[in-house]
Amino acid sequence: VVVTALGIRKNRNQVSYAAQTVTGEEVSKTRTANFMNNLSGKVSGLELRQTNTLGGSTNVILRGTKSITGNNQALFVVDGIPFDNSNNNSGGQRTGRGGYDYGNAAADVNPDDIASITVLKGAAASALYGSRGSNGVILITTKKGTRGLGVTVNSGVSVGAIDKSTFAKYQKEYGGGYGPYYEDNSGYFLFRDPANGFAPVSAGSPNGKLVVPTSEDASYGGKFDPNLMVYQWNAFDPSSPNFGKATPWVAAANDPTTFWEKPVSFNNSVYVDGASDKGSFKLGFTRTDDKGIAPNSKITKNLLNFGSTYNLTKNLTASATINYSNINGKGRYGTGYDDKNAATNFRQWWQTNVDVKEQKEAYFRARKNVTWNPADPTDLTPIYWDNVYFSRYENFSNDTRNRYFGIASLNYKITDWLNVLGRASLDSYDEFQEERQALGSVTTSNYGRFNRTYRETNYDLLINVDKNISTDFNFKALLGGNIRRQHIESIAASTNGGLIVKNIYSLSNSANPVNAPDEQDLRKEVDGVFAGVTFSYKNLLTFDGTIRRDVSSTLPKGNNSYNYPSGSLGFVFSKLLPKATWLSYGKLRTNYAEVGADAPFYSTLDVYNIVSPFGSNPQASVVGTINNPALLPEKTRSSEVGLEMSFLKSRVGFDVTYYNAESFNQILPTTVSTATGYSSKFLNAGTIVNKGIELSAYGTPVQTRDFTWTMNVNWTRNRNKVKELFEGSSNLLLATFQGGVSINATLGEPYGTLRGQNFVYTNGQKTIGANGRYLRSATSNEVIGNPNPDWIGGINNSLKYKNLGLSWLVDIRQGGDLFSLDLYYGLATGLYPETAGLNELGKPSRNSIANGGGIINPGVTADGKPNTVRVVNDQFGSYGYRRVPAAGFIYDASYVKLREVVLTYSVPTSAMKMFPGFKGVDFNLIGRNLWLIHKNLPYADPEENISSGNLQGYQGGAYPTTRTFTFNVKFRF
Repeated sequence: VVVTALGIRKNRNQVSYAAQTVTGEEVSKTRTANFMNNLSGKVSGLELRQTNTLGGSTNVILRGTKSITGNNQALFVVDGIPFDNSNNNSGGQRTGRGGYDYGNAAADVNPDDIASITVLKGAAASALYGSRGSNGVILITTKKGTRGLGVTVNSGVSVGAIDKSTFAKYQKEYGGGYGPYYEDNSGYFLFRDPANGFAPVSAGSPNGKLVVPTSEDASYGGKFDPNLMVYQWNAFDPSSPNFGKATPWVAAANDPTTFWEKPVSFNNSVYVDGASDKGSFKLGFTRTDDKGIAPNSKITKNLLNFGSTYNLTKNLTASATINYSNINGKGRYGTGYDDKNAATNFRQWWQTNVDVKEQKEAYFRARKNVTWNPADPTDLTPIYWDNVYFSRYENFSNDTRNRYFGIASLNYKITDWLNVLGRASLDSYDEFQEERQALGSVTTSNYGRFNRTYRETNYDLLINVDKNISTDFNFKALLGGNIRRQHIESIAASTNGGLIVKNIYSLSNSANPVNAPDEQDLRKEVDGVFAGVTFSYKNLLTFDGTIRRDVSSTLPKGNNSYNYPSGSLGFVFSKLLPKATWLSYGKLRTNYAEVGADAPFYSTLDVYNIVSPFGSNPQASVVGTINNPALLPEKTRSSEVGLEMSFLKSRVGFDVTYYNAESFNQILPTTVSTATGYSSKFLNAGTIVNKGIELSAYGTPVQTRDFTWTMNVNWTRNRNKVKELFEGSSNLLLATFQGGVSINATLGEPYGTLRGQNFVYTNGQKTIGANGRYLRSATSNEVIGNPNPDWIGGINNSLKYKNLGLSWLVDIRQGGDLFSLDLYYGLATGLYPETAGLNELGKPSRNSIANGGGIINPGVTADGKPNTVRVVNDQFGSYGYRRVPAAGFIYDASYVKLREVVLTYSVPTSAMKMFPGFKGVDFNLIGRNLWLIHKNLPYADPEENISSGNLQGYQGGAYPTTRTFTFNVKFRF
């Protein structure tokens, strides 16, 4: 049985489109806080991109990006009702300019309450959901009460640690400074003495004090020598034991890898359920205490689930569920290029002589911002970077989300083949986020807060028919309607010009009058009617057809109603081959459907923004985008053909699908002349095409009485192309990022192309100028990368011997590009091993050319001959952005990961007789992200991104991957 759209159950023969099911056990056994991440590698056609931040967002895309500027995330549905999965990260956060990743709202689903997940991939499978189902559906069915009374207690403890292969590796030969520095007769690279106005001096100068240039956040400084005594940042900290003292000039004993902690997290749940002839119930509670690798970071979750059914009469059944979630976050990791992101500091702008442990001690001595990066030994205020511990303990965020998700329904069975279902549901949550920047920070002190409420109600009426017309024919029919009301309110406010009083985080503590808050009030109404029929002949041939008509308030009158038809045909040909004992099952299927999406909130009629008054006169201004009263809904035409086969009594089988989807009438904010008073205008224009192949295969190579080995393989290849844009345009800019790169919809290219400055090529090789440095393209608008993978896949193995089980999942991504801002800056500042060491002459590359140093950039001159010009490598920039175009920091984002390993032991049934009342005990050892088997991106996890959403392929201030080891025990009573 497969659960399909609107919770309708069909047997396998009657499903004529791609739908893949994952059991609740598969989702919950690894005990992660976000069930979405447990789907990675387990479903073909599903591309997940996870962040390494604590509680960060997950990008969930089915069969490629379809909307150029709209929402492309799959729809989450719980027990037939849409479950909001908003991501409210700021625009600056999504474009790498700093902020916090507060995660997706679908993470509120309790993994322990999931019975199964069915992924409806194509338009034919999801058409009954109307515009919301255009991106595919993650259909979650929760647990129901079972016969008798049962209690399940699940308790686990996890320990985390960073995977060092996904974090920076430092050169240990040279310390802080930008360079160049002069050499004395001893060959030392020299420092700068404040008494001489920071002029270069030798060790034998009259002042005789070698002072590290603390204001220079790079590592192109002096060569380390333990016999050389220098004055470092701690020599100017009055609280330091090294105050006023010179210390040996050596690489730090505790580099930034020691900053990351090894947290301990807990996951505990209890689940009670029962059932009788009159009805059933369930009651579950899960508590998660999840600590991060960054100091002062944690997220706690309290998830409460209750559900019940009761047979009021023989034919009338009442059902109700209520789910409550309480999420509290503290110290979520800062993201992007931001002083609150320790990873930005460590990966891009750092001195390898700075000891992280000493920075920790300096902060905790007086809880002050004692930074390694003061402006001057006589001015100890930070110039670029705070003490990282000050930042973690003083400049942190808090967030809370309280959510109620409930469904009440009545199901009346008129006859054994006809029933009517009426239900009402509410998805309601309130979230609060506050961010602080303490007095004494490198940037202006600040306090900001954000409040948001989400309310959605759905009212459904469904009439279901399931009747055997004869012994050969089965007829199913559905007729229904849906009324949806959505209301979102938010308000954001912050202090102005800094804080007045230390440690008072309140809007009233603003140095200047607080600006008017940013307020939004968004409302949407959608009314839909739908119908569907399914004809089955001997479970051999099945036709399935659906139609839905929606009316949306976000579209203009006259264009606000639209139809979504679908038709599917399935042929179980194995029934015609009863003598083919080698063939267990065979089915061909094909379908066609149209789905779409309505317009963004308030995009049809022009409105004004109310702004701060001028004196006593109220003021208003136009918004930046001209709205369009003639907008049409976006639409997607989709077709697919699939083949399912299994062999040898279903020990081996596969499901392969080819699909082709064209999304047109895209609603785009096209650029207009600012002389109009606007910067863009909404138009219907643009087409995206997605074509692909999905393969799911399984096998049982070994099966005996006591031992079983099963294997599941998922593989997806999607090709995406921007087929059309608005008239006269070849590119639509989606966002710009630091580093001179942008993400775009480029005509004739895959969606999301990375554009920036490129190399100049001669005969396919990088061209070197007369100065020995790389030539760069004349513009910064060349296509330099494609973030879409060539293919993705997963291989899951499971071994079981009697009561002992072992499973492991290998998750694979092949191809796709990303731009690394960390290497763009970090290679320029001399942090990484590539920037030091020996050159091809066997000499230190940072020596002067006269002393055998320097480097020869690989490439050819304009006449095609190999480059032979040696250039210096004694100063900031040789390997980084100052000398290399943005294309030099595009990397292959492929990876092969050992995603999870689970070892399980179940106490034998015979042994349970010794413990009256116990039904079972299971012990699990779980490892997650244990081994990054292969990658091409240096010093980082290629899967790491900044946020979920349409802007992918950019990495900056990347956090290391966390390996986790969990011990879990489950008792069943």
